[in-house]
Amino acid sequence: MDQNDKTYIYNFIFPDGLRKIFRITLDHTAHYCNSGSGPWPEWTRLLHQQCPHCRLRGEDSSHCPIAVNIADLVASFQDIASYKDCTVSCVSADRIVSKKTIVQDGLSSIMGIIMATSGCPTLDILRPMAWFHLPFASVDESLFRSASTYLLRQYFEVQLGKQPDFSLERIKEHYLRIERVNHGMLERIRYATVLDADRNAIVILNSLAQILGMEVDENLETLRPLFC
Repeated sequence: MDQNDKTYIYNFIFPDGLRKIFRITLDHTAHYCNSGSGPWPEWTRLLHQQCPHCRLRGEDSSHCPIAVNIADLVASFQDIASYKDCTVSCVSADRIVSKKTIVQDGLSSIMGIIMATSGCPTLDILRPMAWFHLPFASVDESLFRSASTYLLRQYFEVQLGKQPDFSLERIKEHYLRIERVNHGMLERIRYATVLDADRNAIVILNSLAQILGMEVDENLETLRPLFC
């Protein structure tokens, strides 16, 4: 592993002693490093339930990059109920964060970082946040981080001579496209799961995207008192 890479290790510990451990490594540009080599399950093929608005083509990629990167995770939790109690910890070089929760909440945290860093053109806007991953982020924390990251992106757009979006008009379009990807991933993993933990994890992520879109429509009023 390169010294500039960043690693997050997720540990799921269940009351019956069962443990599941997942290592997420990001390279220095915050792209997910998948150490697997396949073969990948049929539901990961790009043309299998492909998102209608997907910008990837079969000649460019045979498989959906998100699906390939979450395939092992989906398989590991395919027969586990979303409401099952567990303790989830996220270990990185900077800190350890641990929470007593249920499976779907832990899975949504780990799926969020993998999906954002997998190379999907639509979700790439979330990639910078993944580098500074905040496990189990609340809605308010996610709103603050999303808006701040987007506005910082506009600063770099100015440096490149592009037209910035400091009014946050275009961010709403981004979140609508993100919702479509979430729906697309739900359709994919229906073919791979028995119980609902994986599916509900994506439902949580999608609900968050919807809330963030509504907050932008309300001019980020939830955050305004912090700056008064």
